Parts: sequence; C-alpha cells; structure tokens
Amino acid sequence: MDRDQTEKDDEASGRPTLKTLAFMTGLGVTTVSRALKDAPEIGAETRRRVQLVARQIGYRPNRAGVRLRTGKTNVISLVLNTEREIMSFVSDIIYGVSEVIADTPYHLIVTPYSRTQDPLEPIRYLVETGSADGVIISRTQPNDPRARYMLERGIPFATHGRTGLIHPYHDFDNYAFAADSVRHLAGIGRRRLALLAPPVELTYHGHTLDGFTDALSEVGASEIPFNTVSVDHSIEQIRMRTAQLMRRDVRPDGFVSSAAAATLAIVAGIEDAGLKLGRDVDVVSKQSSDLLHLFRRELLVVNENFRLAGAELARSVLGWIGGAAPGSLQSLSKPTGVLAYRGSD
Repeated sequence: MDRDQTEKDDEASGRPTLKTLAFMTGLGVTTVSRALKDAPEIGAETRRRVQLVARQIGYRPNRAGVRLRTGKTNVISLVLNTEREIMSFVSDIIYGVSEVIADTPYHLIVTPYSRTQDPLEPIRYLVETGSADGVIISRTQPNDPRARYMLERGIPFATHGRTGLIHPYHDFDNYAFAADSVRHLAGIGRRRLALLAPPVELTYHGHTLDGFTDALSEVGASEIPFNTVSVDHSIEQIRMRTAQLMRRDVRPDGFVSSAAAATLAIVAGIEDAGLKLGRDVDVVSKQSSDLLHLFRRELLVVNENFRLAGAELARSVLGWIGGAAPGSLQSLSKPTGVLAYRGSD
C-alpha cells in the first residue's frame, strides 16, 4: 500500500484527510501537513488555524500512512500481566501515560498477557512486527530477559522497576518504604515484626527485604518469618496464613505489607484469630489510593503514586525516542512518611 492509496482509502471510508483540511483552510496539502507537525517554517497563525480545523472535524493521521512516510507507528505499548496487576495500578498507570502523550502524535495501546504465557512473548511480537515505537513493562526481575532483548535490538523502552541494566526506568524506593515502616512500628512500641513481601523473583523483593532487615537491626526489633506467602498469593491464602501465624504463642505485634489488597487479607486474618488491629498489632501498608483508612482507621499507610509513575515512564520512552541517552532517563520516587488516620469521628 502506498501513500496515495492510503489517502484514497481514507476518502472512501469518509474519514477526513489532508486533502479535506487543505480544502477547508484554502491551503496546499504540503502546507497543511507541515502545520500539523508544528514545522517552524509555517507561521504560528497558520499552524493554529490548521490545528483548530483538524480538531473540529476529527482529523486523525492514518497510521499506515504515517508508517509509510516516517517508518514510525506513533504507538507506545504498555505491556501488562492481566492476572497480576490490580485495577487501580492499571488505571492510574494508563492515566499517567495518557496525560503525557496527549499533546504528542503518540497513542497508547495496552498489550496484555497472562501468567500461562512467557512474559517475553508479547515483547517479541511487538518488536518483530514493528507494532510500537516504544514499550513500557512492569514486574521487573534482576537482569530481566525482556529488557535485555529490547536493549539488544535497540528498541526504546522503560520499565516500572529496576533490572540492574542501563535503561530508562521509574521506581518507588521500596528500601526506604520498608525501613521507614519498621522505624515507625518500633517507635510505637512494636518489637516483633513480620513482612509480607513481593514475590521473590521480582527486583523490588530484594529492595524491600533489605530495607526491612537493615531497619530491624537498627532499632533492635526481631523478625517473625512470614515467607510462606507473598503479595501475589490470593486474598484467602494470605488471610489463612495470617490467622495461623497470629494464633501462635510467639506472634507478630507489627506487620509491613507491600500491597493494599494483601493488607485487607492480613487484617481479616488478624481478626479471625480474635485479635484487634491497633491494640494487639499494627500494620503499615503501601497504598495507591485513599481507601485503606475507609476500611480500617487503625491502619498505617505509605502512599505510592502510580499516576506519577505512568507519567515518568511515558517521558522516559519519549525521551529515548527523541535521542536522549537511556541512562539519563531514570527516576526514583521517595516515600513521604507513614501516615495515620487524620479524619474526625
């Protein structure tokens, strides 16, 4: 398919084309095309007029035509494990990415995969078919094979989480989260602490565990092992294991939880064992929305901003596409402290 055929197909389907814009503005097709791209040789008033008319009639560049002319798709792909990512994470990441690319030629597509698939499979598809100019992935591992694959092929990408390789990423400082949580629990008198950690294969498991154990040594508290489940286990599994743990003679009087959904199960398990949150045990949990205090006011929370993560990841991918050095496109969000409920009764 050539460029002229693409225009003819658009005309046949009734979609506005560059010729439609040229007719409506009284300008040449080449001038209209350059105005849409903010070309500096086109006057500012002309650019504004063309872009206004384009918005009014719903003009969108035909991606096939764009790819023929430029070799680009104008697509950023967000690759997500649909069975592991919770909806608040997905919606907030998408919101953050979309906000950044809204005023660019780029569009976001979500490429899902399931736990029965090899996580590299959707990446191979995107790269081999040339379906996207940039890729965003999450659930990173040390020396992640997806990151290595894209680095070897020179595909711009960014990761939500670190891999130990040199590429763009945005991450939350889970070492600081775990350490701050331990210090806070110790400061309110909790001495026997348990950690509900991320899955061991993910990079942020190591960051979280290191922050937890280093802070335990610092404050002189002890660990009650809770490594038979991770935040990836089902709500019912976490609830059952928590109840078993809390029925022991030597039980935790404090928990650090790496995910809000898992925290709901921890609290249910505590209450199944006949104990009371805030009296017998305290829990510090990460959250991405202000929901945990609606569930139990006694919970202590640390906020993680997934919208910010999406925005930073989009900027990183666009930066690499634009020619910036991959190693210069890395960011780390710091936790802002442990928060107790501050509402009024």
